[in-house]
Amino acid sequence: MAKTPTTGRTSSRKRRAGNSAAQTSSAGNGRSTSRHLVIVESPAKAATIGRFLGRDYTVKASMGHVRDLPERKLGVNPDKDFIPWYEVPEDKRKVVDEIRAAGERAEDVYLATDPDREGEAIAWHVMEAAGWRSKPVRRVVFHSITEDAVKEAFAHERDIDMELVNAQQARRIEDRLVGFKLSPLLKPLVGQELNRNRNILTAEDLDTTSSLSAGRVQSVALRLVAERDKEIDAFVPVEYWSIDAALLTGENAAFTASLRSLVGEKDELSLPDEAAANAVLANLDGAAYRVDSVTTRQVNRRPAPPFITSTLQQEASRRLGFSATRTMTIAQQLYEGIAIGSEGRQGLITYMRTDSPQVTPGAIQETRRYIEERWGKDYVPRTPRRYTSRSKVAQEAHEAIRPTAIRRTPQEVRQHLTSEQARLYELIWNRMVASQMADAVLDSTRVDVHATASGKPAYLFRATGSVVRFAGFRALYIEQRDEGNARDGEDDDSRVLPPLQQGQPLDCTGLTPEQHFTQPPPRFTEASLVRALEEQGIGRPSTYAAIINTLVNRKYVTRDRRVLRSTNLGKLVCEQLISHFPDIMDISFTGRMEDQLDEVANGKQEWIAFLHDFYGPFSEDLSRARKAIKEATQEAASESTNEPCDVCGRPMIVRLGRFGAFLSCTGYPD
Repeated sequence: MAKTPTTGRTSSRKRRAGNSAAQTSSAGNGRSTSRHLVIVESPAKAATIGRFLGRDYTVKASMGHVRDLPERKLGVNPDKDFIPWYEVPEDKRKVVDEIRAAGERAEDVYLATDPDREGEAIAWHVMEAAGWRSKPVRRVVFHSITEDAVKEAFAHERDIDMELVNAQQARRIEDRLVGFKLSPLLKPLVGQELNRNRNILTAEDLDTTSSLSAGRVQSVALRLVAERDKEIDAFVPVEYWSIDAALLTGENAAFTASLRSLVGEKDELSLPDEAAANAVLANLDGAAYRVDSVTTRQVNRRPAPPFITSTLQQEASRRLGFSATRTMTIAQQLYEGIAIGSEGRQGLITYMRTDSPQVTPGAIQETRRYIEERWGKDYVPRTPRRYTSRSKVAQEAHEAIRPTAIRRTPQEVRQHLTSEQARLYELIWNRMVASQMADAVLDSTRVDVHATASGKPAYLFRATGSVVRFAGFRALYIEQRDEGNARDGEDDDSRVLPPLQQGQPLDCTGLTPEQHFTQPPPRFTEASLVRALEEQGIGRPSTYAAIINTLVNRKYVTRDRRVLRSTNLGKLVCEQLISHFPDIMDISFTGRMEDQLDEVANGKQEWIAFLHDFYGPFSEDLSRARKAIKEATQEAASESTNEPCDVCGRPMIVRLGRFGAFLSCTGYPD
C-alpha cells in the first residue's frame, strides 16, 4: 500500500472571498435539508446529475480544485519527505464554506468528481478542506452522465483511492519542483547567451524574456518541435527524376505506369538528374510495350478503434480544424450534459480524458444492433471487435470516448447543439459506429509492363490500383492522415485499372519525365505533436492541450494554420535546458517518469520514494547550473569593451543584471 499523502496545513488566508460560490442543483424542492450531499466539479455536471437522483439529494459544484500549492511559493519541503503546504485560494473560500456547511447538515456525502487521478485528488482535497471528521464520506465514479450510469455508481460506492491521489500528488509536486527551481535559472542562462550574441533575438523576443519558464513535460515537447525545425533547416534537397508512360490497350482503355527498374533487377532505377532521365528516354525510343504480369490480391482494411483523448484531438484537428484546447472544451460540454428536448439534460458522450479504447459489452451490442438495422447483416462482423490500449499501462478502468446512446444519432441531436458541438459529436458517433463494422474489402492489382527496344536495355514499368468490393466501415467513416504519413497502398484505393492479361500488347502514347526533390520531414502540427507525445509516452493525453497552449503563450512556439514552429527564443531556451538539465530534456527519461507514476497509481511504488529518486539527480543539476551561472557572470563582469556610450562617449563596461551581464556606461549613474 502506498504511503498516504501528508495533508500539510490548509491555509485559507483572511482576505475577502471572491464571488464564486458552490453551485447547487437540488433534486428535490430546492431546500438545503436533503439527507445526502453530492459534490461534482461544475454547475453543468451538477444540473445533469441532479435530474437523476431523488429529492433526498443535493448536488453542489466545487468549481474545480478547492486546494492547491501556493501560487507564489514552492509549497513543498524536499528535506522533509516533500511535505506539501496546501492552500484554499481566495476565490474558493466561499465555495469551501458552503460545501462544509451543506455537508454538516447532510447525513452523508458523496464525492462524484471525474473518474481519473485528477478527479480523485479533487475529491480528497474537498474532503480535507471541508474537515468532515465524523461524517460518512464516500466516493462514486461514473464514466458517462446518464441515469443508468449514475445510479449504478451510487450502488457501488467506495472509499477514496489514495493510490490515485498519491500519483496525482507526486506529479503535481514534481512539476512544482521543476517549475519553481528551474525557471528562475533560465533568465541568467538566456541572458548570458544574449550577451555573447545580441542578434539572436528580436526586440519582441527580448520583451518576453521576463516570463521565461520551464516544465517537466512542456520542455520536452518544445525539444521535439525545435529539433524537428532544426532538421528541416539543415535539410539539403536531393534531385531525382521519374518517368511515367501513358499506355493504351487495344480497346482504347488508358492507364499510366511508372518506371521502376531494369528488367531482372531488384533495385529501383536511380535517375539522379535530367541527363540520366534523357538517357533512358533515348533507350525507350521505338520500344514495344507488353503486359508481363497481372497480380490481384484481396486486401482487408480494418476500422480504427473508438477515440481516446489523443486520437480525438488529432482527428478533430485534421478534420474540423479544432485546436486541442477547443476539442477538449467542446467534449467537456458534451460529457457534462446538454438539454435534448423532452429528454432534458443528458450526457451525450463518455468521459473524454482516457487512454483506453475499451468499450463496455452493452455499448458494443447496442452498436452492432444499430449497424444491422441500418446497413444489414453483412456490415456486422461475426464476432464483436475488442480493442486494447497501446499504452503500457492505460490509466485506471476507463473506456473509450463514445456516445452514451448510439440511437441518439447526430441528425437527431443537431438541433439542440451548437455548430461545433454537433460537428464533434458526429465525429465521435461515426468513429464509434465504424469501429464495430465489418472490414472493407478491396481487390488490389499490380501490373508489370516490359518495354523493350532492339539492342537496348529492357525496362520495367509498374501500375497499381484497387477496386472496393465491399465498403464495410468505409460506408460511414475513413480516418484522416497526417501530412506525409499515408498508409501503404491507400493512395491507390481510388485508382481503377482496365482489364489486362499477361502478354497483352500495349501502345505507348507518351513518356513524361518529371524532376523531383527529396522533401524534409513535415513541421509539427497540433495533431502530429500530440501523436509524437503519445508515442514517446510523454505526459498524459489530458495535458496535451495545456502543454501546447503554454508553448504558444510563452512565445517558444508559433501556431499558424495548425503548423507549429519554434521561435528563436524557444530554440535558445531549448539549447540551454539541454546543456544544463539533460535529464529533464531527455525524452526517454520523461517517458520513464510517466511509467513510474503509473506504478504509483497501481500501488507498486511509493510516491515519496518516487520523488526522492527524481529530486536527487535534479538537485545536482541545479547546483551545477548555479555554479556555471556564477562563473560565467564573474567572467563577463571582468571583460572590458571598446564600445563608447552613445550619450556621453565614455567607455562601456559589462555589468551584472537581472538577466546576467549587460553593457553599461562607466559614468552610470552620474
